[in-house]
Amino acid sequence: MKKWFVFILLFGMVGWVLYDTIDWQSGEEASPGQITQEINDPEDEIGLKEGNIAPNFTLETLDGGEMALTDFRGQKVFVNFWATWCPPCQAEMPHMQELYEEHDVEILAINLTETEPNVEQVDRFRNDFELTFPILLDHDVSIAELYQIQPIPSSYFIDTNGRIHSVALGALTKEMMVQRIEEMD
Repeated sequence: MKKWFVFILLFGMVGWVLYDTIDWQSGEEASPGQITQEINDPEDEIGLKEGNIAPNFTLETLDGGEMALTDFRGQKVFVNFWATWCPPCQAEMPHMQELYEEHDVEILAINLTETEPNVEQVDRFRNDFELTFPILLDHDVSIAELYQIQPIPSSYFIDTNGRIHSVALGALTKEMMVQRIEEMD
């Protein structure tokens, strides 16, 4: 009798987890922090694989404004997830600044703000490295979760159509960045 009770209880818990994670309107599983967006072509799929439409997001900038990924549709976009305490992130920031100044690419540097002591630390970092590209603040790391970020730095290269061209895990050299940007349309 106890075995049946445990089996039924376990089956019920698994069923509840499945019920709770399915987006019943689309029939697809929902991701934590998932943000919906319109898809113009039914064959377009929003996702994190190369060729997918990159999931949209809107975040506060370090300067107090807001930016959305879709604001940059029609442009090449380099989305980088980073933190001030991360040595590989520190190493690639000067390369990113050079890339931003020398090439036709928008850089959205998404700081994992929840992992920082405070926003002032992020501002000091920007000033110390003389960064001029937008710094976005992921206060609750919901966008990092949406993009399944591990490790940092991690980068997504998004083409002019909003599709993920490539994904890079770990720090990149300037040459690696340039190569990925030049491969995109």
